[in-house]
Amino acid sequence: MGFLGYQKGEIREYNDKRCCGLWFIIIGVVIIVSAIFGGEQKIHPIIFTVGFIVGFYLSVINKKVVTKLSYGKSSKFQNNMAIFSIAILFPLMFVLAGSFFPMQNWRMILLMTFLAVGIHFIPFYFVHGISMIGIAILCSANAVIGIFLPIIPFIVLAFIDGLIKIGFGIYLLFFSKPTKSR
Repeated sequence: MGFLGYQKGEIREYNDKRCCGLWFIIIGVVIIVSAIFGGEQKIHPIIFTVGFIVGFYLSVINKKVVTKLSYGKSSKFQNNMAIFSIAILFPLMFVLAGSFFPMQNWRMILLMTFLAVGIHFIPFYFVHGISMIGIAILCSANAVIGIFLPIIPFIVLAFIDGLIKIGFGIYLLFFSKPTKSR
């Protein structure tokens, strides 16, 4: 058995795309709404936190919703890869955004967080398939553009990030079918 339970030749079934799609739609809306009311902090922390928790519960934890949306179980490797992907997000956020906290540079803190989130989508390829590479590239590119072009208002970048997530979410929830790959 290999890294995180990977078994050579194992066929992965991407059965939870619709759950992921629901999560992306919810978190995309939460990002946009919390950016509208963000003020100096750019993203309203209470709106974001409540939206994140409720959205995560609805799309990942709630057994009724997960059972209804899922086409089957994920492999042990996929479950481990999902945990790994989430676990690397926090060190990525710390490394990328941490140096901006002393100055309370909320724009850079959040853009670096958007970049960390984009990067953390890459290992989700093994859980949900190739669409994760697409969302990783688009979310990361949006963050990098914002980092290097400070003339672009943060709210525009937050709306783009939210819309990218909503777009992928709609695709995954309503149009994507379960697929398999090695």
